[in-house]
Amino acid sequence: MTQLSLICTVKNEADNIADLLDSMLAQSRQPDEIVVNDCGSTDTTAAIVQAYIERGAPIRLVYGGFNISSGRNNAILHAQGDLIASTDAGLALDRTWLERIVAPLEADQADLVAGFYQAAPRSDLETAIGATNYPLAEEVDPSRFLAAGQSVAFRKVVWQTVGGYPEWLDHCEDLVFDRAAVAAGFRSTAVLDAVVHFQPRSSFRALFRQYFFYARGDGVANLWPLRHAIRYATYLGLLLLMGNLPKRPWLVGVLGLGIAGYTRKPYRRLWRATNGWSFTRRSKTLSLPPLIRLVGDLAKMLGYPVGWLVRLRKRR
Repeated sequence: MTQLSLICTVKNEADNIADLLDSMLAQSRQPDEIVVNDCGSTDTTAAIVQAYIERGAPIRLVYGGFNISSGRNNAILHAQGDLIASTDAGLALDRTWLERIVAPLEADQADLVAGFYQAAPRSDLETAIGATNYPLAEEVDPSRFLAAGQSVAFRKVVWQTVGGYPEWLDHCEDLVFDRAAVAAGFRSTAVLDAVVHFQPRSSFRALFRQYFFYARGDGVANLWPLRHAIRYATYLGLLLLMGNLPKRPWLVGVLGLGIAGYTRKPYRRLWRATNGWSFTRRSKTLSLPPLIRLVGDLAKMLGYPVGWLVRLRKRR
Protein backbone atom coordinates (compact mmCIF):
# COMPACT_ATOMS: atom_id res chain seq x y z
CA MET A 1 0.00 0.00 0.00
CA THR A 2 1.26 3.48 -0.89
CA GLN A 3 2.52 5.38 2.13
CA LEU A 4 1.82 9.04 2.80
CA SER A 5 4.32 11.35 4.53
CA LEU A 6 3.43 14.80 5.85
CA ILE A 7 6.52 17.02 6.05
CA CYS A 8 7.56 20.53 7.01
CA THR A 9 10.76 22.43 7.74
CA VAL A 10 10.98 24.88 10.62
CA LYS A 11 13.37 27.42 12.11
CA ASN A 12 12.75 29.44 15.29
CA GLU A 13 9.00 28.83 15.33
CA ALA A 14 8.57 28.26 19.07
CA ASP A 15 5.64 30.69 19.25
CA ASN A 16 3.54 28.85 16.67
CA ILE A 17 4.85 25.31 16.06
CA ALA A 18 2.33 23.82 18.52
CA ASP A 19 -0.59 25.16 16.46
CA LEU A 20 0.77 23.46 13.35
CA LEU A 21 1.48 20.15 15.10
CA ASP A 22 -1.95 20.10 16.74
CA SER A 23 -3.63 20.66 13.38
CA MET A 24 -1.50 17.88 11.82
CA LEU A 25 -2.54 15.42 14.50
CA ALA A 26 -6.22 16.40 14.15
CA GLN A 27 -6.45 15.61 10.43
CA SER A 28 -9.45 13.60 9.23
CA ARG A 29 -6.99 11.55 7.18
CA GLN A 30 -3.90 10.69 9.17
CA PRO A 31 -0.54 10.35 7.38
CA ASP A 32 1.62 7.30 7.87
CA GLU A 33 4.27 9.58 9.32
CA ILE A 34 5.02 13.21 10.07
CA VAL A 35 8.57 14.41 9.40
CA VAL A 36 9.64 17.73 10.88
CA ASN A 37 13.01 19.13 9.80
CA ASP A 38 14.66 21.64 12.10
CA CYS A 39 16.78 24.02 10.05
CA GLY A 40 19.06 25.34 12.78
CA SER A 41 16.63 26.76 15.35
CA THR A 42 18.19 28.69 18.21
CA ASP A 43 14.99 28.82 20.27
CA THR A 44 12.94 25.97 21.79
CA THR A 45 11.31 24.82 18.52
CA ALA A 46 13.08 21.45 18.47
CA ALA A 47 12.36 20.88 22.16
CA ILE A 48 8.64 21.48 21.60
CA VAL A 49 8.58 18.97 18.73
CA GLN A 50 10.50 16.47 20.85
CA ALA A 51 7.94 16.87 23.65
CA TYR A 52 5.19 15.83 21.22
CA ILE A 53 7.25 12.79 20.22
CA GLU A 54 7.75 11.78 23.85
CA ARG A 55 3.98 11.94 24.34
CA GLY A 56 3.55 9.39 21.56
CA ALA A 57 2.85 11.57 18.51
CA PRO A 58 3.86 9.85 15.22
CA ILE A 59 6.49 12.48 14.44
CA ARG A 60 10.12 12.12 13.41
CA LEU A 61 12.42 15.06 14.05
CA VAL A 62 15.37 15.44 11.69
CA TYR A 63 17.96 18.15 11.36
CA GLY A 64 19.59 19.80 8.36
CA GLY A 65 19.53 22.51 5.74
CA PHE A 66 20.52 26.14 5.51
CA ASN A 67 17.39 27.64 3.92
CA ILE A 68 13.77 26.64 3.31
CA SER A 69 14.57 24.72 0.12
CA SER A 70 17.35 22.63 1.65
CA GLY A 71 15.35 22.08 4.83
CA ARG A 72 12.34 20.88 2.85
CA ASN A 73 14.60 18.63 0.74
CA ASN A 74 16.09 17.11 3.88
CA ALA A 75 12.63 16.37 5.28
CA ILE A 76 11.59 14.70 2.01
CA LEU A 77 14.86 12.75 1.87
CA HIS A 78 14.05 11.24 5.27
CA ALA A 79 10.38 10.63 4.42
CA GLN A 80 9.45 7.00 3.73
CA GLY A 81 6.25 7.67 1.80
CA ASP A 82 5.75 7.58 -1.96
CA LEU A 83 3.28 10.46 -1.54
CA ILE A 84 4.46 13.70 0.06
CA ALA A 85 2.28 16.43 1.54
CA SER A 86 4.15 19.60 2.45
CA THR A 87 3.31 22.54 4.67
CA ASP A 88 5.16 25.17 6.69
CA ALA A 89 5.34 26.56 10.20
CA GLY A 90 3.24 29.59 11.05
CA LEU A 91 0.14 27.85 9.70
CA ALA A 92 -2.74 25.70 10.87
CA LEU A 93 -4.23 23.02 8.63
CA ASP A 94 -7.95 22.77 8.05
CA ARG A 95 -9.13 19.44 9.47
CA THR A 96 -9.79 17.96 6.01
CA TRP A 97 -6.73 19.48 4.29
CA LEU A 98 -4.68 16.30 3.98
CA GLU A 99 -7.63 14.15 2.95
CA ARG A 100 -8.55 16.56 0.16
CA ILE A 101 -5.10 17.44 -1.14
CA VAL A 102 -3.96 13.84 -1.61
CA ALA A 103 -7.23 12.62 -3.17
CA PRO A 104 -6.16 13.41 -6.79
CA LEU A 105 -2.87 11.58 -6.21
CA GLU A 106 -4.55 8.48 -4.83
CA ALA A 107 -7.10 8.52 -7.68
CA ASP A 108 -4.21 8.77 -10.18
CA GLN A 109 -5.59 12.04 -11.55
CA ALA A 110 -2.48 14.13 -10.85
CA ASP A 111 1.16 13.99 -9.81
CA LEU A 112 1.31 17.46 -8.21
CA VAL A 113 -1.58 19.05 -6.30
CA ALA A 114 -1.85 22.67 -5.19
CA GLY A 115 -3.87 23.36 -2.08
CA PHE A 116 -5.18 26.76 -1.07
CA TYR A 117 -4.56 29.17 1.83
CA GLN A 118 -6.79 31.58 3.73
CA ALA A 119 -5.92 34.49 5.99
CA ALA A 120 -6.70 34.14 9.68
CA PRO A 121 -6.18 37.75 10.85
CA ARG A 122 -5.91 38.78 14.49
CA SER A 123 -6.04 42.57 14.05
CA ASP A 124 -7.70 45.16 11.84
CA LEU A 125 -4.47 45.75 9.90
CA GLU A 126 -4.05 42.02 9.33
CA THR A 127 -7.65 41.88 8.10
CA ALA A 128 -6.91 44.64 5.60
CA ILE A 129 -3.64 43.04 4.46
CA GLY A 130 -5.32 39.66 4.03
CA ALA A 131 -8.14 41.15 1.94
CA THR A 132 -5.78 43.30 -0.13
CA ASN A 133 -3.09 40.78 -0.99
CA TYR A 134 -4.74 37.37 -1.08
CA PRO A 135 -7.51 36.22 -3.45
CA LEU A 136 -10.60 34.29 -2.48
CA ALA A 137 -11.04 30.78 -3.82
CA GLU A 138 -13.80 31.87 -6.19
CA GLU A 139 -11.42 34.37 -7.80
CA VAL A 140 -8.84 31.72 -8.71
CA ASP A 141 -8.58 29.74 -11.94
CA PRO A 142 -7.59 26.22 -10.76
CA SER A 143 -5.98 25.42 -14.12
CA ARG A 144 -3.47 28.26 -13.66
CA PHE A 145 -2.96 28.11 -9.90
CA LEU A 146 0.61 27.24 -8.88
CA ALA A 147 1.29 25.28 -5.72
CA ALA A 148 2.89 27.07 -2.78
CA GLY A 149 5.21 25.10 -0.55
CA GLN A 150 2.93 25.51 2.45
CA SER A 151 0.00 23.73 0.77
CA VAL A 152 1.11 21.12 -1.75
CA ALA A 153 1.17 17.37 -2.29
CA PHE A 154 3.08 15.36 -4.89
CA ARG A 155 4.52 11.98 -5.72
CA LYS A 156 8.04 11.57 -4.42
CA VAL A 157 9.15 10.66 -7.94
CA VAL A 158 8.31 14.24 -8.99
CA TRP A 159 10.74 15.59 -6.42
CA GLN A 160 13.38 13.06 -7.46
CA THR A 161 12.97 13.79 -11.16
CA VAL A 162 13.31 17.59 -10.93
CA GLY A 163 16.19 17.40 -8.45
CA GLY A 164 14.26 18.61 -5.41
CA TYR A 165 13.56 22.18 -4.42
CA PRO A 166 16.21 24.59 -5.77
CA GLU A 167 18.59 25.20 -2.88
CA TRP A 168 20.12 28.24 -4.61
CA LEU A 169 16.84 30.06 -3.89
CA ASP A 170 15.74 31.37 -0.50
CA HIS A 171 12.36 32.57 -1.84
CA CYS A 172 10.07 31.56 -4.73
CA GLU A 173 11.58 28.07 -4.62
CA ASP A 174 8.11 26.53 -4.78
CA LEU A 175 7.23 28.27 -8.06
CA VAL A 176 10.47 27.09 -9.67
CA PHE A 177 9.74 23.56 -8.41
CA ASP A 178 6.19 23.68 -9.88
CA ARG A 179 7.43 24.89 -13.25
CA ALA A 180 10.10 22.20 -13.38
CA ALA A 181 7.53 19.50 -12.58
CA VAL A 182 5.18 20.67 -15.34
CA ALA A 183 8.08 20.99 -17.79
CA ALA A 184 9.04 17.38 -16.99
CA GLY A 185 5.57 16.25 -18.06
CA PHE A 186 3.96 15.65 -14.68
CA ARG A 187 0.24 16.29 -14.28
CA SER A 188 -0.72 19.24 -12.08
CA THR A 189 -4.05 20.23 -10.57
CA ALA A 190 -5.47 22.37 -7.76
CA VAL A 191 -7.87 21.56 -4.94
CA LEU A 192 -9.08 24.90 -3.63
CA ASP A 193 -11.01 23.44 -0.69
CA ALA A 194 -7.80 21.95 0.74
CA VAL A 195 -7.03 24.92 2.95
CA VAL A 196 -4.29 26.04 5.31
CA HIS A 197 -4.82 29.07 7.53
CA PHE A 198 -2.13 31.71 8.03
CA GLN A 199 -1.73 34.97 9.93
CA PRO A 200 -0.95 37.95 7.64
CA ARG A 201 1.89 40.30 8.49
CA SER A 202 1.08 42.42 11.52
CA SER A 203 2.88 45.66 10.60
CA PHE A 204 3.80 47.69 7.54
CA ARG A 205 7.46 47.04 8.24
CA ALA A 206 6.90 43.28 8.19
CA LEU A 207 4.79 43.64 5.05
CA PHE A 208 7.55 45.59 3.29
CA ARG A 209 10.16 43.03 4.27
CA GLN A 210 7.96 40.15 3.05
CA TYR A 211 7.41 41.59 -0.42
CA PHE A 212 10.97 42.85 -0.75
CA PHE A 213 12.27 39.31 -0.35
CA TYR A 214 9.54 37.83 -2.57
CA ALA A 215 10.56 40.23 -5.35
CA ARG A 216 14.25 39.61 -4.66
CA GLY A 217 13.52 35.91 -5.18
CA ASP A 218 11.76 36.74 -8.46
CA GLY A 219 14.88 38.58 -9.59
CA VAL A 220 17.23 35.76 -8.64
CA ALA A 221 15.03 33.17 -10.39
CA ASN A 222 14.17 35.47 -13.33
CA LEU A 223 10.44 35.10 -12.63
CA TRP A 224 7.71 37.40 -14.01
CA PRO A 225 9.98 40.00 -15.73
CA LEU A 226 7.04 41.41 -17.73
CA ARG A 227 4.92 41.77 -14.60
CA HIS A 228 7.68 43.72 -12.86
CA ALA A 229 8.29 45.86 -15.96
CA ILE A 230 4.60 46.78 -16.06
CA ARG A 231 4.76 47.83 -12.42
CA TYR A 232 7.73 50.16 -13.05
CA ALA A 233 5.99 51.63 -16.11
CA THR A 234 2.76 52.15 -14.18
CA TYR A 235 4.42 54.08 -11.37
CA LEU A 236 6.47 56.12 -13.84
CA GLY A 237 3.22 57.05 -15.56
CA LEU A 238 1.69 57.88 -12.18
CA LEU A 239 4.56 60.26 -11.36
CA LEU A 240 4.17 61.98 -14.73
CA LEU A 241 0.43 62.25 -14.17
CA MET A 242 0.87 63.81 -10.74
CA GLY A 243 3.39 66.29 -12.16
CA ASN A 244 0.74 67.51 -14.59
CA LEU A 245 -2.05 67.88 -12.01
CA PRO A 246 -1.47 71.64 -11.39
CA LYS A 247 -1.85 72.36 -15.12
CA ARG A 248 -4.63 69.86 -15.79
CA PRO A 249 -6.87 69.48 -12.70
CA TRP A 250 -9.16 67.13 -14.61
CA LEU A 251 -6.42 64.49 -14.34
CA VAL A 252 -7.49 64.06 -10.69
CA GLY A 253 -10.46 62.11 -11.98
CA VAL A 254 -8.20 59.89 -14.08
CA LEU A 255 -5.99 59.27 -11.06
CA GLY A 256 -9.00 58.42 -8.93
CA LEU A 257 -10.33 55.96 -11.50
CA GLY A 258 -6.92 54.29 -11.68
CA ILE A 259 -6.71 53.84 -7.91
CA ALA A 260 -10.30 52.58 -7.79
CA GLY A 261 -9.55 49.98 -10.46
CA TYR A 262 -6.37 48.86 -8.72
CA THR A 263 -8.11 48.38 -5.37
CA ARG A 264 -11.49 47.14 -6.59
CA LYS A 265 -11.03 43.49 -5.63
CA PRO A 266 -9.38 44.27 -2.27
CA TYR A 267 -12.28 46.54 -1.35
CA ARG A 268 -14.83 43.92 -2.35
CA ARG A 269 -13.11 41.36 -0.11
CA LEU A 270 -12.60 43.81 2.74
CA TRP A 271 -16.19 45.00 2.63
CA ARG A 272 -17.28 41.41 3.15
CA ALA A 273 -14.67 40.77 5.85
CA THR A 274 -15.70 43.84 7.90
CA ASN A 275 -19.43 43.18 7.75
CA GLY A 276 -20.96 43.95 11.15
CA TRP A 277 -18.11 46.17 12.35
CA SER A 278 -18.77 49.58 13.83
CA PHE A 279 -18.78 52.52 11.40
CA THR A 280 -15.58 54.02 12.85
CA ARG A 281 -13.64 50.78 12.90
CA ARG A 282 -14.80 49.79 9.45
CA SER A 283 -14.04 53.19 7.93
CA LYS A 284 -10.53 53.19 9.36
CA THR A 285 -9.83 49.71 8.02
CA LEU A 286 -11.30 50.53 4.60
CA SER A 287 -8.81 53.37 4.27
CA LEU A 288 -5.87 50.97 4.28
CA PRO A 289 -5.84 49.09 0.92
CA PRO A 290 -4.23 51.92 -1.14
CA LEU A 291 -1.43 52.24 1.43
CA ILE A 292 -0.98 48.47 1.60
CA ARG A 293 -0.72 48.33 -2.19
CA LEU A 294 1.80 51.18 -2.21
CA VAL A 295 4.02 49.62 0.46
CA GLY A 296 3.96 46.26 -1.30
CA ASP A 297 4.71 47.76 -4.70
CA LEU A 298 7.60 49.86 -3.41
CA ALA A 299 9.05 46.78 -1.73
CA LYS A 300 8.78 44.82 -4.98
CA MET A 301 10.34 47.59 -7.05
CA LEU A 302 13.31 47.73 -4.68
CA GLY A 303 13.64 43.98 -4.19
CA TYR A 304 13.51 42.89 -7.83
CA PRO A 305 16.66 44.70 -9.03
CA VAL A 306 18.53 43.47 -5.96
CA GLY A 307 17.65 39.91 -6.93
CA TRP A 308 18.55 40.62 -10.55
CA LEU A 309 22.02 41.76 -9.47
CA VAL A 310 22.42 38.67 -7.30
CA ARG A 311 21.58 36.50 -10.32
CA LEU A 312 24.17 38.30 -12.44
CA ARG A 313 26.84 37.78 -9.76
CA LYS A 314 25.98 34.07 -9.54
CA ARG A 315 26.31 33.74 -13.33
CA ARG A 316 29.76 35.31 -13.23
